[in-house]
Amino acid sequence: MINFELIVKYLPLLLKGAITTLHIAAMSCFLGLTGGTLLALGQTQSSLIHASRLGKLRWAGSLLNYCISFYITIIRGTPMLIQIAFFYYAIIPALGLQISPLYAAIIAIGINSSAYISQVIRSGITSVDKGQLEAARVLGFSKMQSIRYIVLPQALRMVIPSLGNEFITLIKDSSLAYTIGVVELYKQGITMKSLTFDTMTTFTAVALIYLILTTVLSFVMNVIERKMNQHVKN
Repeated sequence: MINFELIVKYLPLLLKGAITTLHIAAMSCFLGLTGGTLLALGQTQSSLIHASRLGKLRWAGSLLNYCISFYITIIRGTPMLIQIAFFYYAIIPALGLQISPLYAAIIAIGINSSAYISQVIRSGITSVDKGQLEAARVLGFSKMQSIRYIVLPQALRMVIPSLGNEFITLIKDSSLAYTIGVVELYKQGITMKSLTFDTMTTFTAVALIYLILTTVLSFVMNVIERKMNQHVKN
């Protein structure tokens, strides 16, 4: 049976962990969105350079595309748990750095997220009509201005549902940060279980908080998507 009195008693502890979970997810999403956008632009531009007739630039574009593709393949092909542990226990000591487990987890999860977000944004960029770029160049926009003011706004609008799904995934995947000592929601649940020995109540409470977080975020993303689509139609 679920002991609701225990849930009420340890709710502040769990909410404290939930705040850390949201912190990890938000910061990782920001890093993933930034890195993913750069990777997507790198891939799309390197493909254009590779398709050009300029020999040296074509070779450089091909090399850049292969490097980005290799990076994405490695990140997407290995478990996030391994990446977090490798980053914290291997890369950070090898570089002689001192980073707290929280920020180590944020960086590692952000790196993982960037590989997935890059493909989402890349699909959005390639879906923008090339005629709009040509029109922008005729109007005097530089290549960077065309990307900033024409391509990216439309690409991001089209991939908002996918980005929302990625953020929801990050909220759940942030639980892996407990493996390097980060006291987030799942870790607080482990603490509660060790104090109460009530596994059913503990993990029911933890699961409900995760469910509430992801449901609220889904609702917010749906509202944002409707507002943006309404603005476009108007």
